[in-house]
Amino acid sequence: MFDYLRRQRVGPGSAQIGRDRMADILRVLDCGWRSAVNTDGLHPEMDEVALTGRLRAGMIAAINDKLVRSSKKISILPGTESWPEGAKKPAGLTDISVHLREIRERLQDHGPHAIIECKRVAGNAAALCRLYVLEGIDRFKETKYAERHAAGFMAGYLLSGDALSATAGINRYLSGQGRQSDHLNTCTVFDADWARSSRHSRPRSTPSIELHHAFLTFLGISS
Repeated sequence: MFDYLRRQRVGPGSAQIGRDRMADILRVLDCGWRSAVNTDGLHPEMDEVALTGRLRAGMIAAINDKLVRSSKKISILPGTESWPEGAKKPAGLTDISVHLREIRERLQDHGPHAIIECKRVAGNAAALCRLYVLEGIDRFKETKYAERHAAGFMAGYLLSGDALSATAGINRYLSGQGRQSDHLNTCTVFDADWARSSRHSRPRSTPSIELHHAFLTFLGISS
């Protein structure tokens, strides 16, 4: 039996989705992007919101075509309002929401059960690496997103280079801020050259969060 049925407290009412489901979400991201990049008009200069819409549509197509082993158990939805514990208004709007049928049925948790934040990035663009951290990683780290989750996901749209160069650029920015402990490293749940993982401490008594990063390449972009 998959380990996603284990429940773990990570903030109010949270459920640990487990490594099997984390890997499945990365597979859906990969398959969804492979579908998206073959659609007419998709290019690196597109608005980030439009890119994410194409990615989400590709992920839904991958689910519908049963390209992932757990297709019947995963739903891909648009972003939802993020409400940190005790907040009087939402802290922001996430990019893509993932809902898992098992958690909904077993725990009566209406989700979302995982959040995907999407950002443009390139290892040779310091400004983009900075924004990937400040407007991506830090939204999870500071509990603006996924406060009750043990894991989160990021999709990096590679404007140039590859996952290796993007990782180097992001880690370079983090090192410059004295944040070596936040570095991206080898993915802990999925063996692919485009995937990375990182772990981040969180404020107050909230446990740390593990982020899984998928770096997505455009057709015709040279590394």
